[in-house]
Amino acid sequence: MVRKKSMKGDYCPSARALDVIGDWWSLLIVREAFDGVTRFSAFQKNLGIARNILSERLRKLTGERIMESVPDPNGGAHQEYRLTAKGRDLLPVIVSLRQWGEKHLFAPGETHSRLVDSVSGEDVAALDVRSQDGRMLSADDVVIVKVREDDL
Repeated sequence: MVRKKSMKGDYCPSARALDVIGDWWSLLIVREAFDGVTRFSAFQKNLGIARNILSERLRKLTGERIMESVPDPNGGAHQEYRLTAKGRDLLPVIVSLRQWGEKHLFAPGETHSRLVDSVSGEDVAALDVRSQDGRMLSADDVVIVKVREDDL
């Protein structure tokens, strides 16, 4: 099995983020947590994920403080997994992936789940990238300023 290189010391925020949450299962677990899933058995059932893989991903997500393991609020023997503030900050990431998928991976008129505002019932507006002064930005309008070794 090929082991991937850790990006923990990389100067790119995207590389570091992907090091923590960049695999298929981790993002799907976070998505399920946003949908209110808290129990190991429910994550396993909803995702069809093997127990050992789910255990390992939950261990990583709790170790990175994206999720936390808390005792059953009803006094049961099981633990519940809940998003932390750091985990809840992933909402725009999940929404952005979802909206990209809706735009590029479904045929026009093809049925798919919808993300709606829980108060109004309206579809969530498309995310966009804006400048500090509020202008809409496209990929042509942004550049990545890389860290040079001299800057360290």
